[in-house]
Amino acid sequence: MKSETFSQSDPKRKILYYLKVMKQAGLNDLSKVMKISRMAVHKHLSNLQDRGLVESVEIRKGVGRPTMQYSLSSTGKTAFPRSYGEIATHALDYLEKKMGKDAVESVLRERQKELLEKYSVRMKDMKFNERVKELARIRDEEGYIAESKKDRKRNSHTLLEYNCPIIMIAEKHWEACSIETELFEHILDANVEVTHRAAKGDSICKFLIKEKSDFL
Repeated sequence: MKSETFSQSDPKRKILYYLKVMKQAGLNDLSKVMKISRMAVHKHLSNLQDRGLVESVEIRKGVGRPTMQYSLSSTGKTAFPRSYGEIATHALDYLEKKMGKDAVESVLRERQKELLEKYSVRMKDMKFNERVKELARIRDEEGYIAESKKDRKRNSHTLLEYNCPIIMIAEKHWEACSIETELFEHILDANVEVTHRAAKGDSICKFLIKEKSDFL
């Protein structure tokens, strides 16, 4: 089946992303987070169901009318962008076979260098808290469905990524994950601890971020 694509502003794309994060949601839930009417949400959901991207089930709680709960179908779960995909995975596999692990790491570090330059332009002259927020925005734009949260008591941040566009690579080449973490540390000048990884079977990637100056 041809992969579905939606523009950044398309409400149907946003619904897919919310269902990716929320796992399952009803009309009221989606209406509140998207700030549009239940009727509008229902229209978009019907369209997504017709495309085979969303499925629904009736949930009955107590006496009252049952409610419909919506979730991504197996096809819908694959409707998110993958930065490299199958071709890149095969290329790295071939490179490892012919030239070894060091060659794979070298390629991934070249990619890290490109991203470091790209991210640096976006974060120029920003303070630490602003850089963390901007990193989450950039990663979200790249298809990671990312958000950042600040823990004021611990003076730290958490970066959450609900989708992993490079999971096909990360599952076979762990260097992709470790180099990605190094990228975050360099661009933020922070200590980054990884507590959850999609490539290891977790539902999300979770990073605990603390400014290096707080350790001095």
